[in-house]
Amino acid sequence: MSEVLTVGGRRIRPSKILCVARNYADHAREMGTAVPEKPIFFLKPTTALLPDGGTVLMPTDVGRVDVETELAAILGRGGRDIPETDARHHVAGYAVFFDITARDLQGKARTEGSPWTAAKGYDTFAPISRGVLASLVKDPHALPIRLRVNGTVRQDSNTAQMVFRIPALLSAASRIMALERGDILATGTPAGVWPIAPGDVLEAEIPGVGTLRCPVAARNR
Repeated sequence: MSEVLTVGGRRIRPSKILCVARNYADHAREMGTAVPEKPIFFLKPTTALLPDGGTVLMPTDVGRVDVETELAAILGRGGRDIPETDARHHVAGYAVFFDITARDLQGKARTEGSPWTAAKGYDTFAPISRGVLASLVKDPHALPIRLRVNGTVRQDSNTAQMVFRIPALLSAASRIMALERGDILATGTPAGVWPIAPGDVLEAEIPGVGTLRCPVAARNR
């Protein structure tokens, strides 16, 4: 995947995928959880990345698998302890992102108090569109965000509904770990996460950023 991640035609090698949990209040409510008072982060491996048009390979032995649509920020430079006022200068571009989750595995991990890595980390569980230059996106916090599964709208919201905006997320993350060029920040999903099955076609759009389309197939072991 490192060979196909581009921003405005420039290749950027992915470093890590930093995801944000419950960053839309309506999604927190649909999951039966509280809206967080500070950002909650988790990681996906870069081996989960999948380019636009690639096939999401669904394991057949993990139960329910969901799709979530997100706006992703791609960093052009890194840093530690980044001030919120400077954070936007670290963003090279934006992309459309699917966070694919093995939901039953995640639920089991929560019950056991275990990490979510297996639920989030399967190969192809992080599809991403081509990136658009940040300079071409007037306001990343005023963008419609939509998901269609087999042509039916399942998510329809706006990035204005984020609990924590991108500068705050980058600043908070940089106080935990060093951010690097090529890092992908997936900024959370609105309500409407949807279960997927082999044969489905997933289509997302964020006007001004791009589109992302992926078919789903069973994973052959």
